[in-house]
Amino acid sequence: MDSAALEQVRVIDSATGCPDLPIVIGAGHAKAVVWPGSGAHHRSIHVISLQTGATTTALRHPSDCVYYVLSGAGSICDLASGESKPLGEGAMVHIDAGDTYQLSADAEPFSVLGGPCPADPQFYLHLVEG
Repeated sequence: MDSAALEQVRVIDSATGCPDLPIVIGAGHAKAVVWPGSGAHHRSIHVISLQTGATTTALRHPSDCVYYVLSGAGSICDLASGESKPLGEGAMVHIDAGDTYQLSADAEPFSVLGGPCPADPQFYLHLVEG
């Protein structure tokens, strides 16, 4: 990689121009902010906002994944064991490669920031299929 590419800085507004990811069941949304389509090669960052009672689909990635709780409270469930752990504002959670999990907004809306590193191509198939 040349030094010009390393010095490139780009500001991305997650409120506009970020594609939806079809991973929310119920009220809410998931947006790809940093992903291969925005020029990222080594990282993905998504904003997932779930309204009370909403969940993500079952998620599983070939690489590790990290989320930071931006607001609210919810939980993460290890779908293999069925074990669920509460998550509150400011918490971080790490998911090992290959683990299947689901994020849920339990008693209040819940927003997280993060994603797999490197990016999981399965997240973006709907954006390249036509």
